[in-house]
Amino acid sequence: MSEMINHLPIFMRKSKVFLELFNAEEQELYQLNVAREDLLSQLSVDTATWGLDIYEKELKIKTDKTKTFEERRSVIKSKWRGFGKADSKLIQLVAESFMNGQVEVRYENPNGEPNPPYSIIVKFIGTRGVPTNLEDLQNLIEEIKPAHKGIEFEFTYITWNELERGTFTWNDIDLMILTRNEFETLKVE
Repeated sequence: MSEMINHLPIFMRKSKVFLELFNAEEQELYQLNVAREDLLSQLSVDTATWGLDIYEKELKIKTDKTKTFEERRSVIKSKWRGFGKADSKLIQLVAESFMNGQVEVRYENPNGEPNPPYSIIVKFIGTRGVPTNLEDLQNLIEEIKPAHKGIEFEFTYITWNELERGTFTWNDIDLMILTRNEFETLKVE
C-alpha cells in the first residue's frame, strides 16, 4: 500500500475512493521511477541499451542490431579512445578497450627495406582464438592508423608446451569432449 495514505486522517484511510486513488497514483509513480532509471542508465555507455543508437550516430558508427550490446559498447569505447596520434600505444589502448583483453602491438618491416611501409601487428595475448567482433576492431584501426601502414592480427592458441606442463592428462582432455575451437583456445593453468 502506498506510503501517502499514512498521511491522511484515520477515517480517510478506510475510504475506498482514497485507496483507489492512491493505488493508481502509486502505480504511476512506480512506472515513472522505472522510466527515470532506464533513462539514467543510458547516460553511461557501460549500461546503455537503446541509447547505444545515439552514441553510434554521434560517432558515425553504423548501427548493427545483430551485434550484442557488449560488442556495440566496445566499438563505441574504442572510437572514443581512437583520437590522437596513431602510435602503437593508441592502437593498443583502442584494441584493449575493444576486446576487454590484453594485446601486444608492434611494428614490423616485412621486406627489410631502408624506408619500409611497416605493418602494424596486433597480437591478442589476453584472449585465445579469433575474437567475435574482429571485423569491427579492424575497421576502427583502419580509421585511426596512417594510410600507408598495413595491419595484421595474430592470435594465440594452446601450445604443446602448455599441454605438457598442464594440470590434466590427455585422458582428462578426452573426457572434456571439446570441439576443435574449444581445444585450441583452452587455458591451461
